[in-house]
Amino acid sequence: MTLILQMIKKTIKSFGFALEGILYTIKTQSNFRFHLVATVVVVFCGFYFEIRTIEWLFLLLCIGLVLFAELLNTAIESAIDLCSPEIHPLAKIAKDTAAASVLVLAIMAVFVGLIIFIPYFVS
Repeated sequence: MTLILQMIKKTIKSFGFALEGILYTIKTQSNFRFHLVATVVVVFCGFYFEIRTIEWLFLLLCIGLVLFAELLNTAIESAIDLCSPEIHPLAKIAKDTAAASVLVLAIMAVFVGLIIFIPYFVS
């Protein structure tokens, strides 16, 4: 029984660390906050237009991927700042490409959103 309780405590602690990471990102990253606002707007539109289940699946996948990429970008940038506090060309490349990955996903998410919502707006 104690082994199970230890596992539960460890899991709860892990969720706490993850929540701290999300809260840190919300507090410090304006792009993450932008994506959260966009998420609220998209979810509202989804409910308003009563989109189909498959459309919800694509939207939720895009939302999750963009938020994941923002969190990962924040982690990469923080690790690079720790390892290379001074400006270094390789550090810049790593940070720029991490940010570019978020941009690519966000652009693709916009396309998915347009494909889903344009028919609802024009009908």
